[in-house]
Amino acid sequence: MSVNVPVIILSLKVAFAALVFILPIGSFFGWLLARKDFPGKSFVDALINIPLALPPVVTGYCLLIIFGPGSSIGRFFDRIGFPIAFTWMAAVLAAAVVSMPLLTRAVRVAVESVDPKIEDAARMLRAGEIDIFFKITLPLSKHGIISGAVLSFGRAIGEFGATIVFAGNIQGETQTIPLAIFSYLNQVDGEARAKVLILIAIVIAYLSIALNEWMLRKVRDAQN
Repeated sequence: MSVNVPVIILSLKVAFAALVFILPIGSFFGWLLARKDFPGKSFVDALINIPLALPPVVTGYCLLIIFGPGSSIGRFFDRIGFPIAFTWMAAVLAAAVVSMPLLTRAVRVAVESVDPKIEDAARMLRAGEIDIFFKITLPLSKHGIISGAVLSFGRAIGEFGATIVFAGNIQGETQTIPLAIFSYLNQVDGEARAKVLILIAIVIAYLSIALNEWMLRKVRDAQN
C-alpha cells in the first residue's frame, strides 16, 4: 500500500499558494465589511460569499469562462506565456475562490469583536487609519484571522468540483488529493491507494478543524 507523495505535496503547495493569495484580499474585505458602510455593501458581501452556496462545478465553470483560452483574459495570459486554465495555477485560483469566503467571514467576525472605542481613541491621538489597522485592529483580532486562515487552508486542500472543471485532473500538474481519490476509485485496483489518501485527507481535515476550534477558544477567552 503505497503513498502518492507527489499528490500530497502538490495539494499542500496548491492550498498554501491559495492561502497566500487570499490572505491580504480576504483580510481587507473582512475589515471593510466589519468597519465601513458604503453603497453596494450588501452586493459586495453576497458576491464574496456566493461560492459558499454555489455548486463547486459552477464556480469552476465560471472561472473557465473568465480565464479560459476563449476569454480575453485567458488569451492575454496565453500571449505572455502564462496560461492559467488547466495548469496548477488554475488549481490555486479555484481553491482560492472557494475558500476565501471562510477567511473573509472569520476576519469580519474577528474585527467586529474589537472594541471600536479603542480605534476611536487612537484617532483622537491623530493616528492614521493604516497605523490603527496594523497596530491595533490586526493584533487584537489576530486569533480570529488565524482561525479563518486555518479553516480556509483545510477547505483548499479538499477542493474538488471547481478544480476538476477549471484545472482538470492532470497527473503531476493539477491532480490534488481529492482528484487522485476520484481517479483511484474509478480504477479496478485503485481502492487500496484511494484509502491511503482518504485517511490522509481525514487527518488534514481534522487537524484544520481542531486548530480552528482552539483559536476560536482563544478569541472567546480574550473577550472575557
